[in-house]
Amino acid sequence: MSKITVVVVDDSALVRSMLTEIINRQPDMTCIGAAADPFVAREMIRNLNPDVITLDVEMPRMDGIDFLSKLMRLRPMPVVMVSTLTERGAEVTLKALELGAVDFVAKPKIGVADGLRQLADDITDKVRIAAKARINRLHLPAAAPVPAGAAGAPSTSVRSSGATAAPAPTKPATTSPGLGRLPTEKLIFIGASPGGTEATTEVLASLPADSPGVVITQHMPPGFTRNYAARLDSLCKISVKEATDGERILPGHAYIAPGGLHLSVERSGANYIARVQDGDPVNRHKPSVEVLFKSAARVVGPNAIGIMLTGMGADGAKAMREMKDAGAYCVAQNEATCVVFGMPREAIAAGAVQEVLPLTQIAQHVLDHLRATVGQALSRV
Repeated sequence: MSKITVVVVDDSALVRSMLTEIINRQPDMTCIGAAADPFVAREMIRNLNPDVITLDVEMPRMDGIDFLSKLMRLRPMPVVMVSTLTERGAEVTLKALELGAVDFVAKPKIGVADGLRQLADDITDKVRIAAKARINRLHLPAAAPVPAGAAGAPSTSVRSSGATAAPAPTKPATTSPGLGRLPTEKLIFIGASPGGTEATTEVLASLPADSPGVVITQHMPPGFTRNYAARLDSLCKISVKEATDGERILPGHAYIAPGGLHLSVERSGANYIARVQDGDPVNRHKPSVEVLFKSAARVVGPNAIGIMLTGMGADGAKAMREMKDAGAYCVAQNEATCVVFGMPREAIAAGAVQEVLPLTQIAQHVLDHLRATVGQALSRV
């Protein structure tokens, strides 16, 4: 097999050197170029045609976001962002994922050389994932955004450029009168990895304000999930937040596993509560979809709905089968709309899903299933 070819783009000579060394140590990949800024990178990409590029977020002359936007508009290709562990870095990284970057690596704040060496496995795994990713114009921002409120203006969604945001929708009250009449609470569980930030956005933004509570594990490191939850909250009819230990899971709300911590659910009387805990990685991940889905099978059983979105590996596949065996209804994103089809494919292979659907149909299908099974007319989107 031919090696994965990589171009490194970073204004730091030290980072370029370290990333080149890390990549070249791998038997299945090679760094064929290292550029100090996007203008040099543009020529390298044109002449060398790499399989993957790693791209620094903040650079002189042209920042990584501007370059990524131009790249994805003119020559879509797999990109792994190299971010900083700061609030600004988190915001910009989430914008990069919205524009079509496959994943990101969080640069250490201090001790860059040693820190990058410690992250070598993570870096090279993400380059491998990116090399297999499906990159297409589904992930591009609108070329000419229409001002909010103008006729024909696009609704806020995963494909919005973010340049002009519509006013945030009114959030539901703490309890929803419609769902409160149900004899038992339903909960929706979502698992995702590479490509999943935007896939999760697509699903959540399509849910009505009276949706059942949603609990989400998205593979992300510490320092990024709070910004991610805030971004989703601004886009969705339901309220979205980073989960905190012991809080009640409410209808009309979504709870995201904090980066670096496992999220599960427990029963407290008639209520479900979030349990946020440290622990060893499961399937090499923390947070792990396996941990969340196992708790869904054990605690929620037939009142659970499982959704497996794009991602690499098998995290959550066995636990989703446990959910199905416990009576849950489970769906997976189909290959054509996945950035990486690994996690859905493994769930399908495990016999864990009843339906395999395009991303844009998942939310409505889940709502239709709820209407059919609980006899409750949820608001149509």
